[in-house]
Amino acid sequence: MRILHTMLRTGDLQRSIDFYTGLLGMQLLRQKDYPDGEFTLAFLGYGNESENTVIELTYNWGVDSYDMGDAYGHIALEVDDVYQAAADIKARGGKILREAGPMNAGTTIIAFVEDPDGYPIELIGRKAA
Repeated sequence: MRILHTMLRTGDLQRSIDFYTGLLGMQLLRQKDYPDGEFTLAFLGYGNESENTVIELTYNWGVDSYDMGDAYGHIALEVDDVYQAAADIKARGGKILREAGPMNAGTTIIAFVEDPDGYPIELIGRKAA
C-alpha cells in the first residue's frame, strides 16, 4: 500500500493551481472536468503519480468557500532550506503563518504558509542523512 494523494476543496481552482505551481513549485499533472457531477479535479505534485504522493484539488462548481473545521491539521513539505523557502514564498506574495525557526520544544526548523483557501502548509528542513 501507499498514499496516493491528499484532497483539498478549493473555492477558486485557478488561484489554487497558481499557488501550488508558482509559489510551491509543483507541476499540474492532470485536470479534468466532470460536468455530470459539476466538479473539476486537478492533480499537482513534484513528480508523476505512479511514484509520488500528490495533491488533488477539487473544485465544486459554484462553491467559493468552505468551513475549515477543527480536525484538519496541515500538509508538510520537506525543503532544503526553510528560511530561504519561506522568504521566496513571501517574496512571491505568499502568506506566512509562522516565520522560519526552531519548532516549539525542539530543534527542527519549520515554517508555516497558507494556501489561498486557508489550508496551512508546514515547511520542514531536510534532515541530514
